[in-house]
Amino acid sequence: MDSTPKLRSAFPSTPRSPPNGTPKNGTKIRSPLPEAQLKTEILEEPPLIPFDVLDAPNQRFYVFAFWVLLMSWRLYDYWNLQIDESESLWLFLKWVAMDTVFLYGVPLFRIPWLEWSTAVFMALIAGHSLLNYFLMFRVPIPFSVIFIGLTKFFYDREIAISERSVKASDIYNNASLLLGRQIIHILPEGSALLNPNKESFCLDSTTTQIHIPIQINQTIPISIELLRIDLETMQNETITISSSAAKKLRKAAQSSLKSKEQDGPLILRYAVKKTGLYKLQKVLDESKLEVQRRKSQVVVVQCPQARIKQTSANRCRGDLSDVSIEVEGAPPLNIKYRKTVNGVEHKSTYQSIAPEEYLSTNPLESTEGGQLVLINEAEVAWARSHQVTVPLNEIISSSGRWIYSIDKVQDALGNTISYANRYDEGDNLKTRDTQIQQSFTVHERPKISFRGCDAQRPLQVAKGYPAGLPVFYDSTGKGAINLPHNIDYRFTPEAGLLPSGEHSPDAQQKKFEAKNIRDRPTVREAGLYTLESVSTEYCSGEVLEPTSCLLQNPPEPDLSISTSEIFDKCSSNPVGLTVDLDLIGTPPFDIEYFVSQRGAKQQKIEHFRVPGLRGQLELTPANAGHYTYKFNSISDAVYRGLSLLGPGLTIEQDVKPSASAHFLDSGYKRQSCIDEPVSFNIKLQGEGPWSLEYELVHGGKRSKHKVSDIETEYYTITTDKLKNGGEYTLSLASVTDRMGCKEFLKEEARINVRHQKPKASFGLLEGKRAVRTLEGKREVEIPLRLTGEGPWKLSYRTTDGSQERTITVKGSNDWLSIKKAGTYELTGVSDAICPGTIDTTANTFDISWIPRPGMNAVENPLIERTGNRFIKREVCEGDEDIAEITLSGTPPYDIKYEQHYKPVKGNKAMSVKQLHTPLNQASIRLETKQSGIYEYIFRELADSNYDHDAKHHTPVIFEQRVNPRPDAQFKNPGKTFSYCFGDEDSDQVIPITLTGIAPFHLEVEIKHHGSGRPEILNIPSIASTSHNLHLPHTSLNNGNSALIIRKVRDARGCSRTFDAPATQPRVQLAVHDAPTIVPLESSTDLCVGDHVGFALTGVPPFTVHYTFQNKDRKATSPGTTFRRLAEQPGVFSITSVSDAASHCAYATLLKKHIHALPSAQISKGRETRVDIHEGGEAELLFEMTGAPPFEVTYTRSEIVKGRKPKVLETKTIRSERFSERVHVGSEGVYEVVVVRDRWCGVSRSGPEGRGKGGGKLVTY
Repeated sequence: MDSTPKLRSAFPSTPRSPPNGTPKNGTKIRSPLPEAQLKTEILEEPPLIPFDVLDAPNQRFYVFAFWVLLMSWRLYDYWNLQIDESESLWLFLKWVAMDTVFLYGVPLFRIPWLEWSTAVFMALIAGHSLLNYFLMFRVPIPFSVIFIGLTKFFYDREIAISERSVKASDIYNNASLLLGRQIIHILPEGSALLNPNKESFCLDSTTTQIHIPIQINQTIPISIELLRIDLETMQNETITISSSAAKKLRKAAQSSLKSKEQDGPLILRYAVKKTGLYKLQKVLDESKLEVQRRKSQVVVVQCPQARIKQTSANRCRGDLSDVSIEVEGAPPLNIKYRKTVNGVEHKSTYQSIAPEEYLSTNPLESTEGGQLVLINEAEVAWARSHQVTVPLNEIISSSGRWIYSIDKVQDALGNTISYANRYDEGDNLKTRDTQIQQSFTVHERPKISFRGCDAQRPLQVAKGYPAGLPVFYDSTGKGAINLPHNIDYRFTPEAGLLPSGEHSPDAQQKKFEAKNIRDRPTVREAGLYTLESVSTEYCSGEVLEPTSCLLQNPPEPDLSISTSEIFDKCSSNPVGLTVDLDLIGTPPFDIEYFVSQRGAKQQKIEHFRVPGLRGQLELTPANAGHYTYKFNSISDAVYRGLSLLGPGLTIEQDVKPSASAHFLDSGYKRQSCIDEPVSFNIKLQGEGPWSLEYELVHGGKRSKHKVSDIETEYYTITTDKLKNGGEYTLSLASVTDRMGCKEFLKEEARINVRHQKPKASFGLLEGKRAVRTLEGKREVEIPLRLTGEGPWKLSYRTTDGSQERTITVKGSNDWLSIKKAGTYELTGVSDAICPGTIDTTANTFDISWIPRPGMNAVENPLIERTGNRFIKREVCEGDEDIAEITLSGTPPYDIKYEQHYKPVKGNKAMSVKQLHTPLNQASIRLETKQSGIYEYIFRELADSNYDHDAKHHTPVIFEQRVNPRPDAQFKNPGKTFSYCFGDEDSDQVIPITLTGIAPFHLEVEIKHHGSGRPEILNIPSIASTSHNLHLPHTSLNNGNSALIIRKVRDARGCSRTFDAPATQPRVQLAVHDAPTIVPLESSTDLCVGDHVGFALTGVPPFTVHYTFQNKDRKATSPGTTFRRLAEQPGVFSITSVSDAASHCAYATLLKKHIHALPSAQISKGRETRVDIHEGGEAELLFEMTGAPPFEVTYTRSEIVKGRKPKVLETKTIRSERFSERVHVGSEGVYEVVVVRDRWCGVSRSGPEGRGKGGGKLVTY
């Protein structure tokens, strides 16, 4: 027996010898396993701890011991969780992690029996996690419910009247009560139909074979003949489906049917590969008889198809789209296509597409069902495939991307080919079939014209110089097309133009390719240029007016001069020259000439502009000397900088100018302060010494002055102090040189004398020179009021002397920016010209800050203050309390504070809260839901003016202790304490546990059932946390009562009131009388399978004495209902009952008559089958047992297999006899479903109530 191999399912034996399997004495042990298996074992990895160190059983023992240690630790955590109420989630995650590590690590030791698979590992993890969930989250494990459920599932038995365990289903599921059934079958007549659903079929290159449907009903065909008419040749072909092929078709059709459709018609699908008209010609069944054929046919045509003729990929705006679709199939055809223009989609449908000749030879007409059938069956040419071209010509009105796509095509039979699945979301083809889509790009057409040049406004260009024709590019869209342009234009030289100004017959044709819209034709020759055409790479364009441009080469400019001298009237000395200029060219002219003076190191370059063909130039040097004038170059409107090389263009002259004087700075209008002198610099010309006369005019008064013997040519005139404001005029009257020649002078200078000095003052802000503003927000702008000419230099200081500054102000109503509060005073001002004064009535401005918000607590005797910490009085858990704070600043206020909570046990918590209040006083609701120490730290404060600033805010802190409320609970909540009615010596006590600080005051109530007003009991001065409650006998009423704790108060003054019924601690009080028993049903007649039920009053358990079948029996009922199953007929009588509390028995006599169940059978209780013809009849025989009269209900159902049959008919017969015969002629399955006698009833489909005698309908 030792050499017998063990089964694979057994546990492997524990190795007890060294790994090599050889004993110490060297004798080899013969292995009972085959050699291959032995090799496999040798190759296995050895355990992590060798067996010679610690054998396998001990390793398993230590693993188990470690698991037990973990389980003990787990239960210890569970016990602490019950006491301390620690955090459940943390403990749950902790034990899930530890179980995972343990269960994952055990297989790593490779201990036999402990190397579990992944599935076992996951199952163990799931089981341990479920145990952790129940323990750590304190979920009660419903052991009793689980046990009762499992017991009911595996042990479905009840106590019967005979006091033995009976399986109730054996009584209910008594199949012998309703037996037999009769099947009546009406022989059918078969039929065959081709294409019953009027489907359409087609063939193409992808669909080379289709299956045409042949419907057979109530027949098994062995031969099928089809007639095929070729659509092209009109030739007939007979197709025969043999018996074996028909059998395969029928088998395939049956396998595709659902179980509930097995008895319906079959659809045979025959594969065909040719187009044509198919007709069902002959069908033979198993009896070699021809099956009835309905007139039907099916047409198989070529599948419709559509394609777009591919054309150019570019179009021009205004062209026709030039797109055509070739449609092929059985007409009339329908096609659906899309046109997408720049992403905007337009869908269109063309219907009834057919060749022209088709309309007169169409042999189709529409039937009521909407199907197309042949008028003449021999004529099938209509189904031939035709090809029709559908043009889609439309004017292209917009540029961009145009896409024509075919979506669907349908032929006359309804065959539809959809191409929509061949496009992606961007309308791009996913396949290589490019014939179903045509895309092209529509380009704008170019436009050109001349701009700034035409025949009436010629383009003048210097002879021999290139010029670009002023071509203007445009297009039919928005702006020019930035593409190369091809321009054709015609040119006729100026000499070859016709007298009318038109081109000569010999005009030259020229082409120009512009690379971009900035490129223009470059020409040199004078003549007429006319634009004829323009085109881009894709489109031809349009030439707009003006189309012609006349280019001319004007003559080069030239100059001839003549001169005459200018003499002084007094001394007859030459003082200059007058040069007359005669010019040729295109005005205006610019003449450049050089002026040089003998003895001077450099010559001056001067320019003179002549607007016409003649001009005059006066040359009058200011200083005496020999001057040379050389005309160097000339420019006109066309030519630039042509050199003048002709004779007579150089002039020389000795000049002695007459006396004169002028202001060196007379071009400026002088500004002056009142009561200040003004000085002017004068330059004198001529031969000195000079005498100068000048006048000062003001207010209509003229003051003349004369200065003699001026030796130098520069002189300064200084006026007296100008005491009146207004405008003064200083005029040079005359100058006399050494020769005594007196020259009249016209030069004058104007002096604007200020009427007053500039002044500075502060402006008003809201009617005053003071402002209150926000601190630190921004600079304060103080208004300034300045008179005079800007810019001003303004000096100011603070009155305390801490700051003094001078600034520049540009505007007369400017602002002074201030950052600090204080009183500012203006000390000095000067404008751009004069020093000024300060308005002493408006020279100061006060700036002050709006106070920042502040916070403080409303103090009262119940609050202790230590610095900024306020300690409020202790309150009880759940009491309402508030912290009142006063606020200063500008409402509304925004307050942010932290609420810190330190419980008696557990972790601390902190939350941040916010408060928005419009008043200067706020109340903060304090948290009192849980006991502990609360601290409220008001961290941030802001009002309507200031945001929170930690530098200016000191946190205010409130502290409060919340005491827990006392608690009172029964030690045995829910327990029922029994009392005997009238027993005044009862020592029954009810233990109560209290929580809090003693002494306690307890208030309880006794609520008697049936009484609306409870009785209140007060128990004062309870000195400990445990108390035994004695109830006075006068407070007990007969029956059930509830003792409820209403209120408890401890020494702190905290109380707890139990108002909610769900949370009220309560126990039950039961004051008993003698037990009683009453039947639950008034009827005394029952059936086998019914339950005998009685209601018991008293204290369970009860002892019930009864008789059944003339035998005395005793039963114990643990509840207030005595219930037994009636498994046999007989008489059941209750004689007495007693309970556990009263110790007295209650004598009675209650009787129940239990009747046997009736039965019924059809066809002698067997299944029979009867075949009849249409119109025939069959006989049904019903046999019953029981107590007449009988009522039998039977049904007729479908004859089906594989699914539940449908009930077609239900009938009921009544009889006083024990048998009944019924004749029927309808097909179906007949069986009895219900039988009733005088007392009881039985049903197949479920309980239907009691019969005439009150019996129960038993289900099986």
